[in-house]
Amino acid sequence: MDKQLKKKRFTVKKVATYGGIAVFVIFVGYQFIFADRRSKLKIEKEKITIADVKRGQFKEYIPQTGTVEPVHTAYLDAVEGGTVKRVVAESGAIVKAGDVILELSNLNRELQVLSQEAQLSESINRNRDTRLGITQNELTQRSQLAEIDQQLAILGPQYIRQKQLFEKKLISKQEFEKTDADYKYNLDRKKFTYAAYKNDSLDRGRQLHEIADLERRMTLNLQGVGKILDNLVIRAPIDGQLQRPQLDPGQAINPGQRMGWIDVLGSYKVKVPIDELYLPRITEGLRATTTFNNKDYELEIKYKYPGVTNGRFDVDMLFLGDAPPGIRRGLSLRLRIELGQPSEELLLPVGGFYKDTGGNWVFVVEDNGTRAVKRDIKLGRKMGSEYFEVLEGLQPGEKVITSSYENFGNNEVLLLN
Repeated sequence: MDKQLKKKRFTVKKVATYGGIAVFVIFVGYQFIFADRRSKLKIEKEKITIADVKRGQFKEYIPQTGTVEPVHTAYLDAVEGGTVKRVVAESGAIVKAGDVILELSNLNRELQVLSQEAQLSESINRNRDTRLGITQNELTQRSQLAEIDQQLAILGPQYIRQKQLFEKKLISKQEFEKTDADYKYNLDRKKFTYAAYKNDSLDRGRQLHEIADLERRMTLNLQGVGKILDNLVIRAPIDGQLQRPQLDPGQAINPGQRMGWIDVLGSYKVKVPIDELYLPRITEGLRATTTFNNKDYELEIKYKYPGVTNGRFDVDMLFLGDAPPGIRRGLSLRLRIELGQPSEELLLPVGGFYKDTGGNWVFVVEDNGTRAVKRDIKLGRKMGSEYFEVLEGLQPGEKVITSSYENFGNNEVLLLN
């Protein structure tokens, strides 16, 4: 008889089917819960720049360009106008104090000087005549007093004798009265003449003092007028190197026109214009460095100009030690001016990433250099063109892609080949 066969609950086909479904569900669940769903982009390592985050000395400085100038300069400005008569020293020549550089000619000015000299000489002569008249008047008064004293010396004894004879009635009254009148007249004359002489003497002293002072001043004016023509000869005020524009004989020169300058050789400064943004932080004594002919030189701010022009202010910097050999006026130097004292900070090299991220995030290399992941960070101050100060988000020894992120799009993970 036939035997009833029991139907198998799990067949190989069902087990395989259910197993596949389970694996699929587990895979989907894993992908949904645990898998990295961030967007990715494959990048070749050779096309990017990777830098290390490290601790180091942070020196905050600003790059600036300065112009070399001599520390001491004497300018040659025309005191008197005229035309160039003769050029003696050429631009670039080494001159000594007092050397003639050029001569000017001004016929109108020369005639004016001659006229002024004649007028002053005439005034001085009139002044001297006045002084001579005062002196002569004094001599006349003293002569009159001497004459009166002589008359009194004769009339005095004669008056006494005749008075005695008249009292004894030995001479006539008429004879005595004449002697008495002459004697008293000369006494009164002496009194009035001496009073006038005394008053005149006080006034005479004041007049002579004023005349002497006036004559002294007119003599100084005469000497000064004579020196006006000396201004037509331009001389070097100091030793140094002459710098001047092209000047040719016959060329007109206006009063006050700058005809050149003389630089004292061997000492130079650097004049640096700085943006007004740094005005509160720039002080005298701050240091700076510059490179000239592959050698570094150190400078220091010695003077800070008070004014601000077109959004910039100037400082004068002097070399600490010897100035670089071969520098000249007008040469431009690139400077790194330090802002404050250096400090130990976490540093990230400067790169093209900053313009794409604003310093808010970077790609940090992970997994033994096989991928880089986007991470938020916070940057602080910038150390010239070398480093950023890292405030948050990075640790010493981590590696960061510092080249441009322009081609990375919005991807959050970079797969590095």
